[in-house]
Amino acid sequence: MNIAKLSTRPLTALLFLAVPVLSMGATATPAIAASTAPAVVTLESRELRLEFDARLHSRVSALIDGIAHRIGGYAASETLSTDRGELRDFKFDHHSEEAVSDQLGTGHRHELTGHLGALEKTVAVTLYDEFPRWAVVQVRYTNRGKTPLALRGWSNAAYTIAASPGASVASGDDDHAELWSYQSGSYANRPDWVLPLTAGFKRENFQGMNAADYGGGTPVVDVWRRDAGIAVGQLELSPRLVSLPIARKDASGATLGVHYSMHMRLAPGASIDTLRTFVGAHHGDHFSTLSDYRRYMVKQGVQLPTSPPSAFEPLWCAWGYGRDATLEQVIATLPIVKQLGFGWVTLDDGWQVAEGDWTPNPAKYPHGDADMKALVDKIHAMGLKAQLWWTPLAADPGSPVERQHPEQLLLKQDGKRRMISWWNSYYLCPAYEPVREDAAAFASKALGTWGFDGLKVDGQHLNGAPRCFNPAHHHTAPTDAVEGLPGFFKSIWDASHQQKADALVEICPCGTSYSFFNLPYMNMTVASDPESSWQVRLKGKTLKALAGDGLAYFGDHVEMSEGGDDFASTLGVGGVVGSNFVWPGAPGKKDPKLLLSPAREKEWAFWIREYQDKRLSEGEYLGGLYDIGFDRPETHVIRKGERLYYAFFAKTFDGQVELRGLGPGRYRVHDYEADRDLGVVQGPLVRLPAKFQRHLLIEALPESPQP
Repeated sequence: MNIAKLSTRPLTALLFLAVPVLSMGATATPAIAASTAPAVVTLESRELRLEFDARLHSRVSALIDGIAHRIGGYAASETLSTDRGELRDFKFDHHSEEAVSDQLGTGHRHELTGHLGALEKTVAVTLYDEFPRWAVVQVRYTNRGKTPLALRGWSNAAYTIAASPGASVASGDDDHAELWSYQSGSYANRPDWVLPLTAGFKRENFQGMNAADYGGGTPVVDVWRRDAGIAVGQLELSPRLVSLPIARKDASGATLGVHYSMHMRLAPGASIDTLRTFVGAHHGDHFSTLSDYRRYMVKQGVQLPTSPPSAFEPLWCAWGYGRDATLEQVIATLPIVKQLGFGWVTLDDGWQVAEGDWTPNPAKYPHGDADMKALVDKIHAMGLKAQLWWTPLAADPGSPVERQHPEQLLLKQDGKRRMISWWNSYYLCPAYEPVREDAAAFASKALGTWGFDGLKVDGQHLNGAPRCFNPAHHHTAPTDAVEGLPGFFKSIWDASHQQKADALVEICPCGTSYSFFNLPYMNMTVASDPESSWQVRLKGKTLKALAGDGLAYFGDHVEMSEGGDDFASTLGVGGVVGSNFVWPGAPGKKDPKLLLSPAREKEWAFWIREYQDKRLSEGEYLGGLYDIGFDRPETHVIRKGERLYYAFFAKTFDGQVELRGLGPGRYRVHDYEADRDLGVVQGPLVRLPAKFQRHLLIEALPESPQP
């Protein structure tokens, strides 16, 4: 049940806290450094409390098992920036409430209205019964004055999360961090998406371009303590150029919020609405927040695909041979690929003439289309599936697209072409219909004429698009390219599935923080060039929350993991395993670090058997049981039928591990990597002594019927 209550204290007794009445355009300054007054309005759901004071500042508490965990003090959570300063303090006028019932379910909508001089502010807060951890917030500002107001931006859901009492600032030791975060900006240095917050930390998490070809993301951030956390984000159905800054200046805590920059004049009598945003409070890590976000977006009409069975087969990629990979090398490797138990063969970068010239390289495929089809036929003859690498939206200088269709290029505001740094290529505009038509035509050819079973759509530039100023495209606004990127992927998705109903479409936005808006048009996500085993696992947990269990997660080539052999990190989070090994018997040059030596062949065969035997990638990832920031050792759990599979990770560990999520019955516990029986335990909560390095993989099988 949603509860809204007005403070019983008379409003007149609180008016001394409000800022003086200002004329339009004057700069607002806080009346006091921090409000200690009681709430004027308290909004409450089953798991969230949101309190507003007489200045329309607010504070958030998580309600966990009936106990309130205050996240921080009152903050100017919704503000308006003008050319004369930030307007923060609005005198509370009134509050209203009404029941709502819409596509998001039932709940209550509250409006809190206040004013600052002649500027009126209305904060609409909706609490939905189905989303008890969230408050959906949208603000309207109305100019009731006689002169226009120059606006520079707005901020919503701007809060501080206080550090745990008595905690000290972490100094690089993750095991002793007191604040952890999920951050969704995409940057060229490919930072971790999940990380502890140390003193001096600051990141804008801008959802536009943060480098020439790095941008986009999921517009949600989250900061949590051991007891409770806070998340904020925007809820529109397309990418928007918002920032979600997170900063930690000192030991007192961290700040986060949603900010949008703009330049416009608010005329007398006119209003402006912010985007729909949210603030949420929770216990545990970011998994619950991103799961709620996914459910909310699905309620709004987003359709996330379910991967076909073939998507859960292990992948071998010819990228181990590099861009110089030959047809002969690929064919020579197929027998060992089949023998080891792989289900897919990926022909990677280097088969084409150039980016923007998607025809087979005649030096490798002298018969062009016929050679490509013959290769696919050989792959199919061995009972394997074939996947083709492709980086759309890129056109090399001198390529046919650049020479014959320069009108397709994305242009900067100065009229110059936008570059993709990795390939030294030009961007194509994803919102320009001829670009979409050409992409769809190539997908049809690859899966139809050549016979490939799927596409590996690759490149960091595919996660977000820059604004486009090409006059030939007749955009309604330059942001059409930003918001139109998902539609570009839809054209590829539709064309692929018109050719093959079970086509695999993997989008690998190398190192970037996945854009949720692109997820409806792929049926495989990927760790996308992980720089550590930690990234394989944190990306797995994040993408399981955002995409759900029905969408396959590929842990990428195991050679990218720590030691080049960490299959356990992919297995443990329910990922699909893969490799880009090179076969010693294949002709031509080979990277010695990637050679499948006899010892490696034995190890690879073991892990792929384990993968195929358990198929944890098709199970249910129980991401809410363990906190990836605070629980040690780091733990992940997959439920497959009645069995639970636990994966523990640490450099070294000697102590007790907890088996959470069990029922009340008896379980036989087994270390399935070492094939060791660990005995019978009694649920629901079990603590086992454990000593290991790197990882420990445990299977728990019920020995008695569960109630």
